[in-house]
Amino acid sequence: MARPRTRVEARTGDWLEAHGIHGGTPRRGKVLEVLGGPGHEHYRVRWDDAHESIVYPDDGVLVVGRTHERAAAR
Repeated sequence: MARPRTRVEARTGDWLEAHGIHGGTPRRGKVLEVLGGPGHEHYRVRWDDAHESIVYPDDGVLVVGRTHERAAAR
């Protein structure tokens, strides 16, 4: 039986989606760098609006695609 994922496990090039608070629009960002050690990962992300930030994933942050999946969709 597969274990449910309890945290985001992204790699460089993956896309994250952060859901807005109180029904706000979710935003997407590309993982530029994985920071921290195993079990304490956080990510440098470039959002669709070109803003970059460090993301400490929590509830509401999902991996929504891999780089090769986005390229294949074009």
